[in-house]
Amino acid sequence: MLTLFKNAQVYEPAFHGEKDILTGGRSILAVQDHIEPPKGIDVEIIDCAGMMLVPGLIDSHVHITGGGGEGGPASRMPELQISQLIDGGVTTVIGCLGTDGITRTVESVLMKVKTLRALGFSAWMYTGAYQVPSPTITGDIAKDIALFEEIIGVGEIAISDHRSSVPSFDELARLTAHARVAGMIGGKAGILNIHMGDAKDPFKPLHDVVAGTMMGYKQFIPTHCNRNPYIFEDSKEYGKQGYVDITTSSYPYDPDCEIKPSVALKLLLKAGVPVDHITFTSDGCGSLPLFDADGKLVKIDMGLPDSIIREIKESVRDEQIPLETAIRVATANPAKILKLAGKGFIREGFDADLLVLDPDFNIVYLMAMGKFVKR
Repeated sequence: MLTLFKNAQVYEPAFHGEKDILTGGRSILAVQDHIEPPKGIDVEIIDCAGMMLVPGLIDSHVHITGGGGEGGPASRMPELQISQLIDGGVTTVIGCLGTDGITRTVESVLMKVKTLRALGFSAWMYTGAYQVPSPTITGDIAKDIALFEEIIGVGEIAISDHRSSVPSFDELARLTAHARVAGMIGGKAGILNIHMGDAKDPFKPLHDVVAGTMMGYKQFIPTHCNRNPYIFEDSKEYGKQGYVDITTSSYPYDPDCEIKPSVALKLLLKAGVPVDHITFTSDGCGSLPLFDADGKLVKIDMGLPDSIIREIKESVRDEQIPLETAIRVATANPAKILKLAGKGFIREGFDADLLVLDPDFNIVYLMAMGKFVKR
């Protein structure tokens, strides 16, 4: 069956005005001012008058097998549920391990990726975890990236954090170079997803690698860049050269120290950070711990994918950022940065990952790979 979306306000993410969109199989077949339903073929017609049609969201940092564990066995987070992706308008997800690369495995993340794909969603993953040397499937991060279609890079590697394994310059430089070459061989991004902690001058390890090697800033995606005021201030300069990822689930758990993501987007743009250097991710099913001055866990919360659409909405409503700008941080930008073919744009030949929103940003329809997952 074909599906014809009529009279939608289309954000590609660039605003294209009112358009009709025809989908068939897994793909977008046509994007035109007016499309007549093909004769002799079953066509479902969806009237989207007064609604916004945007690409399905990409959440590129999710602990799909669960995160946490900093407070002992009872603080382990549960694995991702399909309903959580649907509630967030997410059609593509990138899985990773985090703090616990000891009792959780890269193999389990890979099988969860395969599960999500079997259920009609698009999914990839990082090999590794906080620790260096990193856990892998083959014993070598480069082999994991080159040989497994689902693996696109390494992460979440922790730096500037009391939970980090404190990788040396040589270890971090070698890991970066190894991932880059593996990405070239495997046709992947070969990128490092970097967990940023609360240490002062948090970007120093990345600056040192760039200064001391032939690696560039765009070999890294540092995340949690809104976790405190001083890392966010540093992000304004770092983001002019490399990528900065804003964690949407972190707010409003710690409003006294976190920079609200919608506000962070506005301030980064005002500081001159190119919009295509900025991404939003949820840290879904990851732990959001709060430690006291002695490093003792005070409380722990869990991230959810629906925080991304909330912060995009508030970027538009509260910060007056155009939707075509705000929507890029969870569609076109991660698709380009992570080399996700067919993702992030509403274009002919691209995957039919489509999100229809009403004027209040409620999800009316969600299509993943050409099939409705929410009506």
